[in-house]
Amino acid sequence: MLKISFLLTLFLTLNFSQKNIHERWDKQLKKFVSETGKVNYNSWKNSIYDVESYLEALKDHPPQEFWPKNDIMAYWINAYNVLTVQLILQNYPLKSIKDLKDPWGRKVIEIEGKSYSLGDIEHEVLRKMNEPRIHFAINCASVSCPKLLNEAFNSLKLEQQLNRLTCDFLSDKSKNQLNSKKTMLSKIFMWYVKDFGSFNDRVDFFKKYGDDTINKETSFRYLPYDWNLNE
Repeated sequence: MLKISFLLTLFLTLNFSQKNIHERWDKQLKKFVSETGKVNYNSWKNSIYDVESYLEALKDHPPQEFWPKNDIMAYWINAYNVLTVQLILQNYPLKSIKDLKDPWGRKVIEIEGKSYSLGDIEHEVLRKMNEPRIHFAINCASVSCPKLLNEAFNSLKLEQQLNRLTCDFLSDKSKNQLNSKKTMLSKIFMWYVKDFGSFNDRVDFFKKYGDDTINKETSFRYLPYDWNLNE
């Protein structure tokens, strides 16, 4: 009975803690990000304190080994996105994140004594979770990126959120043009080709989330990538 009581308390504490942490970020996203993913950095820069406050909450509640996978993934996706927003706000106005020196290599947060860059979070944490849909959840503050979701990621809704963002990204003709004969893809599928598996795996992925006419005869080409700010 003691073990069951302990596990129940742990579960309730975890979910209460996560819910309250990410609610802070959720409110900001709803205020400054449109349904289409356009970001009002000009107004948001006046509330950068709220961004920094949320980051402090993340640092105070680091992911633990006993957390379910979806809790850990939601934590790191939110962390990546808020750190990207913070980086833009700290340097706004600017035309592109690529105007900054080494935006993905500089250390931007310390969690439990370990320093992370955006690249560390993406490549050493999220990509190692073997979930290719994370590429449509993390945002690089650019026009050709998948849109910044105007709600925080939450472990209970994570599967739904990842599915929706993947479908939205593949159906956006400015980012992907799916066709049974010649498909023009975002360069995300070129840069992270290993994450999407073999050619047949990619065909199945596009059929599942995009166009079910995609087949093994379809040729893949890549669209130019627009790095202008997503505002």
